[in-house]
Amino acid sequence: MAARTKSRSIALHATLILASLIAVGPILWVVLSSFKPGYAVQSTEITLIKDPTLANYRYVLFETSFPEWFLNSVIVASLTMLIGIFFSATTGYALSRFNFPGRRGLMMVFLVTQMFPVSILIVPIYTIMSNLGLINTLPALVIAYLTIAVPFCAWMLKGYFDSIPTSLDEAAALDGCGPFRTFWRVILPLARPAIAVTGFYSFLTAWGEVAYASAFLQTDDKFTLAYGLQQFVPQFNAQWEYLTAAAVLVTIPAGIVFLFAQKHLVSGLTAGGTKG
Repeated sequence: MAARTKSRSIALHATLILASLIAVGPILWVVLSSFKPGYAVQSTEITLIKDPTLANYRYVLFETSFPEWFLNSVIVASLTMLIGIFFSATTGYALSRFNFPGRRGLMMVFLVTQMFPVSILIVPIYTIMSNLGLINTLPALVIAYLTIAVPFCAWMLKGYFDSIPTSLDEAAALDGCGPFRTFWRVILPLARPAIAVTGFYSFLTAWGEVAYASAFLQTDDKFTLAYGLQQFVPQFNAQWEYLTAAAVLVTIPAGIVFLFAQKHLVSGLTAGGTKG
């Protein structure tokens, strides 16, 4: 029995190690390739490290429009996150706490919008943005990304608000709080874990999206990072060394946002569990 348990433990650990290598391997390869010169990246010889250099990062940061693309992405992703949190939280709370005409229909609309692929929605949204004169502007991307993030996040937050006892709303009402003050002062602090996840999802929705960016943006000074990276992979003579360096730089802000969301997720759970 002990031998069987030990063999199962070895098999389990071996499976986990293999799965970790499969998951981390491509990321590690991109990171290592970002420090290789062009000839080493395109070589048929497989080497982990060969003639390491920072020239790729220097070229991307100082000889391309990467900083401008980076700023555009930060603006679009930040606005999408902040506006998305506001609309998702207020919508989710309203759907959770109030009965109003069209409530069920609105919930079904939010659900149905998740069934359509982005490729189908590009044409109607492009037409709307064109009529509003927003083509080749960052607000067009923010609005487009909100159409993706808000319905899903509103559904998710509604489920979380449903788990918060309505007795808290009633107690706040007895203390003279209106619906908005109750939401802001009582419910929202308890929903910090869900808010953190909502913010992270909204940020990633805008940070790595390409389809809308390629449809709405037309000039180099308006490109976001996800769309701008395609400039390193033309039809001929792909510059993989620069692409890998740019890809590593792109992941840094997303990692920072994740760490920030994780921190608030843990603190929110702790605060909610210790309040009597």
